[in-house]
Amino acid sequence: MARNGISQRDLDKWAQGLVKGMNKSLQGAARQNPSRVPVQFEASTASGSTLPGEGIESSAYLAQLLMWLDAHAQQRPAEYVDVTRFVEEFRLEDEDPTVLALQLEQRGLVDIARNLAGTPDVHVTDEGVVAVRHLKNLQRDRAARLRHTMDAFLRWLYDTASDQTPINPALFLATPGSYFAGAEISGTELHQALSYLAEHNLIEAIDTDPATVAITPQGVSCALAGGSVQDHINQQSPGDNITFHIGENTGNIAANSRDFTMNATTNKDGIDPAAVVMLARALRQAAPVLDLPEDDAIEFTQLATRIETEAANGSPDPGRLQRWGASVIGILNSPVVSGALGSVLAAYTGTVLPGLPPA
Repeated sequence: MARNGISQRDLDKWAQGLVKGMNKSLQGAARQNPSRVPVQFEASTASGSTLPGEGIESSAYLAQLLMWLDAHAQQRPAEYVDVTRFVEEFRLEDEDPTVLALQLEQRGLVDIARNLAGTPDVHVTDEGVVAVRHLKNLQRDRAARLRHTMDAFLRWLYDTASDQTPINPALFLATPGSYFAGAEISGTELHQALSYLAEHNLIEAIDTDPATVAITPQGVSCALAGGSVQDHINQQSPGDNITFHIGENTGNIAANSRDFTMNATTNKDGIDPAAVVMLARALRQAAPVLDLPEDDAIEFTQLATRIETEAANGSPDPGRLQRWGASVIGILNSPVVSGALGSVLAAYTGTVLPGLPPA
């Protein structure tokens, strides 16, 4: 988990944004000076591979259908099952069984028997069995269930009463969004979600009988943003998210993460002022989230400022830049900095300022 409350997704977005900004700046410099080999950075996250069926947990009918098919397969492993039976059993008049079957097939979770009868007869694949296990694990994940309930309820409230009309929140329990990983959301979970949403001013409790709630302007903004409730709340906390402005790139950054790597190759045959300016700005903006001791943080920021000023004066002194760059790398490689961010910035410094000791 990233420190300072920054989510892994924010870190990955920043890593990708930083790489894009680096490449754009350095490739532009290479076009101006063809003798330089353009640097190519690559970023990769270490979040693991995607599980089969991941992503259908928020789809009530697909997750529920897969669980239903698995229950049938437990009793009759070799039998294909007509999805129409599921639609009829759960009285889903508006759902097309063929479309449901195709959606599962596209994910590799079922095989469809193409026969003359034209009915969507399916059989759960090995990937589908794994997905069922994943869904069952999610059903026991209280945090995941609460996150889904908050997101699904707020979307439902916006779609149903976006004009801030009070509405009975219990009506949500009769909607498809009240299912997570194929299981129903309980009234207790809905109550917890409502309390959390109200605490963060996304909904407002109305004193009526029965009790009703209305979406707030903040809630409307969250719904329109298209992200999760948790993302929206984190963005409202100044201490949680720090924005980096690198060249034309803007992104979120987290300190001391170990979940991404960067690689670069260059012939290191000179110093490009534009790339050095970009480096200095990245270093200065990173200072607040490197968790440096106060004295080191001040020195680090001063070094970044000196590097930028020298690079921007029209005739930078390579000796000064390399000396200050070496001091920067010394701080980044010191025990006071841990995690991948320090290593990435040290490697970046060594790339932009050739001739420095290895990072």
